[in-house]
Amino acid sequence: MFRKKTLEELMAELKRDANVTHWHTLDAEPAKTSPFPADIHPHLKKALQARSINALYTHQKSAYEAAMKGENIVAVTPTASGKTLCYNLPVLQRHMMNKASRALYIFPTKALAQDQKAELNEMIDEMDVSINSYTYDGDTPANIRQVVRKAGHVVITNPDMLHSAILPHHTKWISLFENLDTIVIDELHTYRGVFGSHVANVIRRLKRICAYYGSDPTFICTSATIANPTELAAELTGEPVRLIDNNGAPKGKKNFVFYNPPIVHRQLNIRQNATKVVNELASKFLKERIQTIVFARSRVRVEVILSHLQELVKNELTQKSIRGYRGGYLPKQRREIERSLRSGETIGVVSTNALELGVDIGQLQVCVMNGYPGSIASSWQQAGRAGRRQDESLVLMVANSSPLDQYLFQHPDYFFHGTPETARINKDNLIILVDHLKCAVYELPFKKGDTFDGVEVDDILDYLTEERVLHDGHESWYWMNDAFPAHNISLRSAAQENVVIIDQSDTAHHRVIGEMDTFSAMTLLHDEAIYLHEGTQFQVEYLDWEEKKAYVRAVDVEYFTDANLAVKLKVLEVDHDQPCGRHRLQYGDVMVTAMATIFKKIKLETFENIGSGPIHLPEQELHSNGLALTFSNDSFSEKQQDDQTELVLMGMAHVLQHVACVHVMCDKHDLHAVPEVKAVHSGQPTVFLYDRYPGGIGLSESVFKQMSVILHEALNFVSGCPCESGCPSCVGVGSINPSVSIKRLVTQLIGEAVNANA
Repeated sequence: MFRKKTLEELMAELKRDANVTHWHTLDAEPAKTSPFPADIHPHLKKALQARSINALYTHQKSAYEAAMKGENIVAVTPTASGKTLCYNLPVLQRHMMNKASRALYIFPTKALAQDQKAELNEMIDEMDVSINSYTYDGDTPANIRQVVRKAGHVVITNPDMLHSAILPHHTKWISLFENLDTIVIDELHTYRGVFGSHVANVIRRLKRICAYYGSDPTFICTSATIANPTELAAELTGEPVRLIDNNGAPKGKKNFVFYNPPIVHRQLNIRQNATKVVNELASKFLKERIQTIVFARSRVRVEVILSHLQELVKNELTQKSIRGYRGGYLPKQRREIERSLRSGETIGVVSTNALELGVDIGQLQVCVMNGYPGSIASSWQQAGRAGRRQDESLVLMVANSSPLDQYLFQHPDYFFHGTPETARINKDNLIILVDHLKCAVYELPFKKGDTFDGVEVDDILDYLTEERVLHDGHESWYWMNDAFPAHNISLRSAAQENVVIIDQSDTAHHRVIGEMDTFSAMTLLHDEAIYLHEGTQFQVEYLDWEEKKAYVRAVDVEYFTDANLAVKLKVLEVDHDQPCGRHRLQYGDVMVTAMATIFKKIKLETFENIGSGPIHLPEQELHSNGLALTFSNDSFSEKQQDDQTELVLMGMAHVLQHVACVHVMCDKHDLHAVPEVKAVHSGQPTVFLYDRYPGGIGLSESVFKQMSVILHEALNFVSGCPCESGCPSCVGVGSINPSVSIKRLVTQLIGEAVNANA
């Protein structure tokens, strides 16, 4: 009988592995508690004690006291630190003080809403009082909806349902809006970019309806660690917000390890398949029956890893001991998996980011991430899944060959000691604002001089009247269109005309699975594109551009597609202009004219180009914000050919885009980089970075402000890449002439800008 190895023994072996590039240890911390507040209701105290809670963590008590004073708060503490009580306690206490009191909980996902409802109902049962808590989402049966509207003391929903099903029908929700005391916004950090900008306007509409019915609710927000939680909460809610970050929850010792797979192709700097490495590492812990969670970026990858792991450990564990968890599983199956993880019956789970948010699965001992999740906030959310409160835990992040992963692995200090990402929204983006004004007028007429949560809107309402959307009744504006505005407005797009995505995998039942703005559809929904929806891969069979419909079919392939855009930029107005040595940095309004020309098929693991094809779509225009980094002509040798200059600028654009996306907390599809050998506005070599959303959402403005840091980091990244003359992981291109190193030329160019900007 072989003795099982302990986690400590396996970590000692791992420390000797040459592929471990960084080992970071976070020390254990004891709990910091406070006695129950003196005014807490006896029934509530009884329910807490029934759960073996005899004191509150410091942050829970601070949140309770601030909320009970009517202060708006944002609680920022790590995963599994008991943030749920930060809002459940004041909500339940308020109800015990006033039986008519109502609360609205907003969660970003249905799974999280269901999980939180279960926890709240357990507390209500232990209190032995009559408080009705219901979820109201797309799955709520029609016969239950009326009960929720009339009798729900706590209504749990998501932003999409609030936008399209609750606010437009507020007359059916009078009992909620007349008595609304508390609005809870959980996982605040997920509301950024276009989605966050839309949700901020949904909150503006919500507050307007509350004011109409005479209520003035308190906002309680919770968030993962980001650089600007107070600013984001204040922007989202339109109210002053107090930060609660005095975390009192205990923490076990945590080891956070960066594991970079060995290089298998030195010239191209291509590393061993990250999924294969993840399987090998996770299986070592599972064979010793150490509870482990593996995070993967897509549903397909979850199933691939799950089947490999089950095969690798079939002699040690039963198939039921390792489970998958992702979108597409039925709610009942998800609840059963969560329960078996909490009980310890399930030893391993492979999940998409569905388990990243606060669903209760207990605390596991090891977390393995297949690649960088895309943001530092997400990484720490996933890492928080490992580590029982007093026990030591291990987090392994395994890099793939992408520029983003390799950049972070070269800069562990940025990850561990730098400021976490700043979440940005632009709720006054004109396109988004106009859309929600239409919804707001449909909900309640506007009088002359009324503001939309502080924004003067008379001019916009006059414009909508000219467009025959509104009726001007001299002193008030009324909705006069037949259409129902909220149904035509997606919270995830800034464009007014979207392409509808239709899944025809089941020939008998075609279903709409999503929509996308036309500018994005050119590169992501062209014929033969691989489109990812909630982690599932779909191939676009046919894009009907005239009808704005994309017909897709589910596939399982080992590549993704990336389209080439022929882009021209016209600088409309320069708002900020500053010298950068002999170069210039400018920010302002741009008009982007783009045409999708060809697409490439790129292998998932190695980023090799394995095929291509043409795209036949008309030219599109986009008015947005952007910045221009303009280089002096003498930065390039007179002997240097235009095609060589273009390759250097392409390399520069590639590295700036990836490094900038890390710093402003966005997906690389949100911020586009375009090189021009001779830009129209200056006649000089230029790299543009622009927000790929109509009207802009503040990303390129943030890059403009941080440009000196971004340039410095880009220089370190390119010069630190182990390739010889340029590769997909750093500058993204190789040289036409083998004797010319694109990597060296890009390094020189960035170096000039860094020195000039110092």
